[in-house]
Amino acid sequence: MRGQMPKISLPWVVLISYLVVMLLLPIAALVTKSLTLGIGEFWRIATQPIALSAYEVTFITALAAGIINGFMGTLVAWVLVRYNFPGKKIIDAAVDLPFALPTSVAGLVLATVYSDRGWIGQLFAPFGIKIAFTRLGVFVAMLFISLPFVVRTLQPVLQEMEQEIEEAAWSLGASQWQTFRRVILPPLIPPILTGIALGFSRAVGEYGSVVIVSSNIPFRDLIAPVLVFQRLEQYDYAGATVIGAVLLIVSLVLLLVINFLQQWGRRYAVR
Repeated sequence: MRGQMPKISLPWVVLISYLVVMLLLPIAALVTKSLTLGIGEFWRIATQPIALSAYEVTFITALAAGIINGFMGTLVAWVLVRYNFPGKKIIDAAVDLPFALPTSVAGLVLATVYSDRGWIGQLFAPFGIKIAFTRLGVFVAMLFISLPFVVRTLQPVLQEMEQEIEEAAWSLGASQWQTFRRVILPPLIPPILTGIALGFSRAVGEYGSVVIVSSNIPFRDLIAPVLVFQRLEQYDYAGATVIGAVLLIVSLVLLLVINFLQQWGRRYAVR
């Protein structure tokens, strides 16, 4: 009948209740706690020198890791899709290792391997390059945990691409570089950017591996999530709330960017 409200089924009730309890309420609690401090106090805490340094280390290092993985993840996805070689399935499964490995274990492994006496760290030590317990160690940890996002975002797109299009371009006289730049690369740009954004957002929120592989010294290699935990240890709940709110705002902006990239990619695919 007209004018009647549509029935809300049980799955919808369960879904909405779950989202409210697990997502909206914690976010609302964080925002409400931040607003009770007042804008002036919020700004003072958020812009303290130690907080600004932590933001710089977190966001700049995460962005650098995301960009590097944009290139390397594309290369890994390309090799896994286009080539067959012994051990391919093992390498393909190893890409998901950062997803399955507890972050604290990952941090312990990275700190061991990249220390001055580790397998890799000892190769750089004679040149005065220290990796573990420095900002470079933070960068390595963020590289490790963000790589799968680019690879897994790009793989389905590469698998759906028809190689006949490339062969047609070659038959028309296009070189391999022209074929890559004009035929292969354009459809790959949206998923590459999406993978970079996902990896960046994951690196921004990383805690478990970074807290072990870095020295966590302010103005050196201290990241924002670790600073939140340090504030909680000092019973500075206002400071922890404000820094957490800043990270929340950045995460929401990243979510909008990721959604925009995904929509852009779908519109590009339709064309």
